Amino acid sequence: MARERRDRDRDREDSEFVDKLVHINRVAKVVKGGRRFGFAALVVIGDQKGRVGYGHGKAREVPEAIRKATDAAKRTLIRVPLREGRTLHHDVFGRHGAGKVICRAAPPGTGIIAGGPMRAVFETLGVQDVVAKSVGSSNPYNMVRATFDALSREDSPRGVAARRGLKVSALQARRREDATVDQVEEQA
Repeated sequence: MARERRDRDRDREDSEFVDKLVHINRVAKVVKGGRRFGFAALVVIGDQKGRVGYGHGKAREVPEAIRKATDAAKRTLIRVPLREGRTLHHDVFGRHGAGKVICRAAPPGTGIIAGGPMRAVFETLGVQDVVAKSVGSSNPYNMVRATFDALSREDSPRGVAARRGLKVSALQARRREDATVDQVEEQA
C-alpha cells in the first residue's frame, strides 16, 4: 500500500519534468580478449516553468546511463526568473572552460534561436523567445555548463529591488527617468 503510493508520487513528480537527452558518448576499455564498451549520457530536465537542471551518467548500457543522468539532473535543479514566463529579463554571458555563451532577451514571436545543447536547456526551462550564441568550445558538456553559468547570473527586477531595499515600481520609475534623459541628450 505504502509502496504503491510512493510509486504514484514518483510518477507524478516525473510527469512534471520534461527531459531531453543532449549527448551520448560511447567509450571503450581495452581488456584481454577485446574491448568493453560503456556509455556516458548528458541529460537536461526542466518543468518548463523556470526550473532546469542537468546531469551526467555513466553505465554499461544506454538506458541505465540515461536513468543515472536524469537522477543527477533532478539533484541539480536551479530556478531562473523569466520575464512574462517567456524570455529572459536581460542579456547574460556565461562561460565554462573554453565554452562561452551569450544569451539575449528577445521580443515575442522570435522563438528559440540557439544551437543544439543550448536549445535543449531553453526548451526544458520553458523559454519561448531567446537569442543565444555559443563562442569557443562546441563540446556539449562545456556548452551546457556555460549556459547554466549564464542562467545563474539572470536576475529579476524583484530580486534587484529586494537587494537594494527598494520597491519594484521605484526601480522601474528610475529606469524610465534614465531613458528619457538619454533621449533628451540624443536630441540636443
